[in-house]
Amino acid sequence: MKKILLATVAATMLGLLAPHGASAQTTIEPGKPVEMVLLPKFLGILPFDQAHKGAEEAAAELKNAKTLQYLGPTPENSVAGQIEIVTNATTQGVGAIMMSNNSGDQIVPAAKAAHAKGIKVVTWDSPIPSAEGEDVFVAQVDFSETGKVMADMALSIMGPDGGKFAILSASPDAANQNAWIAAMQTALKDPKYAKLEVVGIVYGNDQSEASYSQALALVDKYPGIKLIMAPTSVGIVAAAKAMQDEKLCDKIKVSGLGVPAEMLAYTKNGCAPQFALWSFVDLGYLSYYTAYGLATGAIKAEAGASFKAGRLGNYTITKDPTRKEGLRVLMGPFSKYDASNVEAAAK
Repeated sequence: MKKILLATVAATMLGLLAPHGASAQTTIEPGKPVEMVLLPKFLGILPFDQAHKGAEEAAAELKNAKTLQYLGPTPENSVAGQIEIVTNATTQGVGAIMMSNNSGDQIVPAAKAAHAKGIKVVTWDSPIPSAEGEDVFVAQVDFSETGKVMADMALSIMGPDGGKFAILSASPDAANQNAWIAAMQTALKDPKYAKLEVVGIVYGNDQSEASYSQALALVDKYPGIKLIMAPTSVGIVAAAKAMQDEKLCDKIKVSGLGVPAEMLAYTKNGCAPQFALWSFVDLGYLSYYTAYGLATGAIKAEAGASFKAGRLGNYTITKDPTRKEGLRVLMGPFSKYDASNVEAAAK
């Protein structure tokens, strides 16, 4: 009787010590066949290829007998193409769609139709703004932190005297880009950034030639700018090349979010002295684990659900603080690159 009483007390104490609302840690069981689609904003971009590599790594670990479908539209047809791919996948009875959304809330009807068929819809890199039709968003980093990182890099590059700078974004409908820019504008209200001024935002639609042209257009429109901030891996490379080609790197620097292998030369020659990013391989890996866990019933799409994602460790689904609705799995962390570490990271 005494042992039973002690056991009851111990169990009660453990319950009191457990985090409020937290569920038991789930280890996702491998070996279940699930048809899954990985949908980038569009094909032909290195970060998305890296995410595909990470997803394939996770698929092998989870021993999914079904081949991962890596489907994406062209850059010129990204919005309509994403909607078409989601619609087609829904009719084919897949178990999960993992999407980097480039369609804003235009994707909602297709996502809701997929969800109504029992398909798990996991967004990664860029969420559905309203979260309608979406189970969980796998966020690479906290979006508010992204804004502060960009503000800090702008201050570091431009120096204490500050100055004017412009933003070269991807597309007007890219939820992640818009959230990062909004977060940076919020961060810039801090008195420490008082001498920094954003003079304009342009969109290169994540196409190299268009981004190159938009970077040059910024120079013509705002002759006094000291920096182009590009929170897009395509835009930052295009802007750096434009400044290099026009021999403007001494006057106008480039920063933002980029891939070390693509930014190596521009960082070493001073055109882009600082930039930041996260691991897209890990992002694809975590997205696959999340979607597979949801599709097999190991994880529920609810705040507090916890699971182990292979080599990346433990994660918990939470309410997304960056949107009015929606759930989030936060990956992190950020890595900043400059001449001291970009070469090692580019290998």
